[in-house]
Amino acid sequence: MEVNDINTDNDPSLLQKKVESISKTKDDEDLKEVCKEFESIFLNIMFKEMKKTIPDNGFIEKSTGTEMFEDMHIEELSKEISSGEQSVGIAKMLYEQFKNGYISW
Repeated sequence: MEVNDINTDNDPSLLQKKVESISKTKDDEDLKEVCKEFESIFLNIMFKEMKKTIPDNGFIEKSTGTEMFEDMHIEELSKEISSGEQSVGIAKMLYEQFKNGYISW
């Protein structure tokens, strides 16, 4: 590959457009990731509140380790649900809202 093959126009505005498109793509990917993380946190809180409604009727009292394991399990479950294509849909709705500018600060 020669230098001339890379930029045939020698047009600085073309380079600026390419940089902007890369930056915009990176921003979109970052926004998607943040929306998925928000959905994961929301699901984590929801599952923990749902867990509180289940009574602990057992012969053996839960240890601290068991409680920590259950909390870690809920956290990983929330991450897994929000990362898949068949997620709840909160991340997708947030992404569309922010991307299209429906949210104003």
